[in-house]
Amino acid sequence: MLATARRSALFVLTGLFLLSATQCNAQFLHKKKKLNKSTSAENSAEPDKILYNKAMDDLKHGRHEVGRLNLQTLINTYPDSEYLAKAKLAIADSFYKEGGTANLTQAVQAYKDFDIFFPMLPEAAYAQLQVAMTHFKQMEKPDRDRTQAHAAEDEFQVFLSKYPSDPLASKAEQHLREVQELLAEGDFRIAYYYYVKEDKKAAESRLRSIVNRYPLYSKSDQALWMLGNIWQATEKKEVAAPYYARIVRNYPLSPLVPNAKTRLKSLGAPVPQPDPQAVAWMTAEQNSPRSHEALIKKPLSLVRSGPGQELTAAARVGKPTMTPESESESGIDILTGGNQTRLATGTGIVATVTPGSSSGTTGSAESVTPATDGTEEKPAAQPDPNAPPAAENSANATTAAGTADAPKTDGAPAAAGLATDAAKTDASTAQDGANGDGKKESTSKKKKGLRKIVPW
Repeated sequence: MLATARRSALFVLTGLFLLSATQCNAQFLHKKKKLNKSTSAENSAEPDKILYNKAMDDLKHGRHEVGRLNLQTLINTYPDSEYLAKAKLAIADSFYKEGGTANLTQAVQAYKDFDIFFPMLPEAAYAQLQVAMTHFKQMEKPDRDRTQAHAAEDEFQVFLSKYPSDPLASKAEQHLREVQELLAEGDFRIAYYYYVKEDKKAAESRLRSIVNRYPLYSKSDQALWMLGNIWQATEKKEVAAPYYARIVRNYPLSPLVPNAKTRLKSLGAPVPQPDPQAVAWMTAEQNSPRSHEALIKKPLSLVRSGPGQELTAAARVGKPTMTPESESESGIDILTGGNQTRLATGTGIVATVTPGSSSGTTGSAESVTPATDGTEEKPAAQPDPNAPPAAENSANATTAAGTADAPKTDGAPAAAGLATDAAKTDASTAQDGANGDGKKESTSKKKKGLRKIVPW
């Protein structure tokens, strides 16, 4: 029995040994072949593509500096690569996403460089929009520096002018409406300050600029009402009628419409009918959904430097203003040399309104006839008080008097009135010189003539 057991154990051990030897031989005969890395799938890809993918992976995980270095290496090493445009755009996006004043400044320059080098690519529209969004991201409150807001307005207008049918045009229009709401709010706050301080001239020029340049502004009806009040308190009460009429016509759903109609009736001016397009616009504005700031975030608005409520109150419907501010009405007096003051075109300071007139220039309640037909109003020539009296002065006085007696034309009654006043002043001055009175013209006459031009 013992011998049999030993034989069985020996047989089992021999079998195990043979089996292990067979497996070793099989592994030896079929050992794994070495792969040639020069022909691998990873190594067969273009080196510029590998570099681009690595840089994009770095940017995706927040390693912006490393990613930009790899992209810049790609641009310098492979200037003819098909990934050149993508690399430049990725560098600009990296600066934009990283944020900060310095990075955003470099982002603007990088986007503009892309637009210069690749103007025909579809991504050029995106680059132009990102330039505007970079300025939009840096805007501050309306009562602070508005340099970035003005730059954003210009860039959004450039985008809409160059790419009006681009899929991103609707986004650009909405952001442009928000920027213009912010700019108008800043001007309105300044105008309201002067309005409360009763500085009528400063308030009138800014309010007029607001209502003419930003018709979509949420407080345009209030600005028109303030303009009407300013003019109604002067000698030129009829000039207030067009502003009240614009409230009724262009903002028919405004709560100021009943009061504006009452003012028009008191001035004897016709009440216009509401514009159907204005009714549709204001109805769409009231029905547009608007985001509301969470109650818990409202206290943070005190320490926040960017705009808040202004972006929410911006219009959602309507065409924003596409005219650059440099080409629009400034509403500011222009001072020139030679003691000449020229009022900005279309200011309405020297104007007359004829309600119910059939004339082409004053055919409606909103028609205002300026004092001059696009030309400057030259001041009356002042005689030299030290000059001796001469016959020419008498002749000039006679001619001026004849001009004063000439009838006024219907096309420019205000201009004729100013000419008459100036002629009478010259005539009286010349007569004083002829009588030997060497005194200068009294300042009261000058103030009286100036008051006929500017009531305040």
